[in-house]
Amino acid sequence: MKIIIDTHTLLWFLNNDKKLSKKAKKIIENTSNDLFISIASFWEISIKLSLSKLVLDIPFKLLFDESEKLNIKILHIKKEHLITLTELPFIHRDPFDRIIVSQGIFEGYVIISIDKIFDKYKIKRIW
Repeated sequence: MKIIIDTHTLLWFLNNDKKLSKKAKKIIENTSNDLFISIASFWEISIKLSLSKLVLDIPFKLLFDESEKLNIKILHIKKEHLITLTELPFIHRDPFDRIIVSQGIFEGYVIISIDKIFDKYKIKRIW
């Protein structure tokens, strides 16, 4: 299965946070899954760090290494993702979530996220 991991999902997994569902944890740990994280997630994290709205246990630059160790590939933003983004109904205002949703729709990937608002879009969400 090809999966995009939402921002909070990655952070909760790395911190072994109890907010992460058992199902999400099992999927991330299953090496037969093809895991991706949007570059927008790293952008979101960097902004939250700059605004002191987030504290990490490790330096930001090590998040890339930690993701790589877990075989999580970075999903860069393509023009097709942006075209898909312009076609999304404006249900959700968060720009990072909207690009993740558009990437999921265009690529046909499942998204692992606690955000139920994603269900209003034409994607499959697992939690």
